[in-house]
Amino acid sequence: MIREHKGTIYTVCYMFSNDPDEVADLFQETLINLWRGSGTFRGDSAQGSWIWKVALNTCISSDRKKKRGPQTSPLSMDIDLFEDQNADTRQIGLLRSRIGKLGPFDRAIVLLWLENLSYEEIGQIVGISPKNVSVRLVRIKEQLKKMQ
Repeated sequence: MIREHKGTIYTVCYMFSNDPDEVADLFQETLINLWRGSGTFRGDSAQGSWIWKVALNTCISSDRKKKRGPQTSPLSMDIDLFEDQNADTRQIGLLRSRIGKLGPFDRAIVLLWLENLSYEEIGQIVGISPKNVSVRLVRIKEQLKKMQ
């Protein structure tokens, strides 16, 4: 199960952090939560949808805990020897940065939409109706356009 869905789990974790170490921690925490919850998975939804939901809930919970805790900043040399100056890479970085400014719920919806999930699947994972997914995506897109 993990081998089949590790890309999904990593994608969710990556959207909630810029720090590779934190992404690895989120990934590991998600695996622990999947293991703990495996006995409660009833099969009412697809296994992939359940994994999305566990990964999102893990990352959102971690994000909330991080905001309640003391603010820290990592030491940095402020230089990236491997930085890519390609226009596409800069564009992707800008989009990722803007998505990162969204709240956790909106970030989750955009992430699922970028993964080409249907409105029905997105709604099932985040717990809202497909129509509400559509409305939220319109609002989120407008919000992203207005960001600087």
